[in-house]
Amino acid sequence: MDTWLPTLITETPQKGYELALLLSRKAVGMIQPDENIRKMLRPGYSSDADSLTMASQVVAINFQIVAAANNYWIEK
Repeated sequence: MDTWLPTLITETPQKGYELALLLSRKAVGMIQPDENIRKMLRPGYSSDADSLTMASQVVAINFQIVAAANNYWIEK
């Protein structure tokens, strides 16, 4: 497997959030590697409020991880 995540360190919190989104998307791709199946499932969860809320929670958890790695909570 190629190294696609060399570091959790980012230049800004916004880039950290973008990394959190990437982490979340990569997880889905690794869990379900068949793109056709992901496309088939997308209409079901893309219009379901509970599914969208859960997806947002996964991104938030990943952002907590990136924020911890970058000490974002420390005032500079």
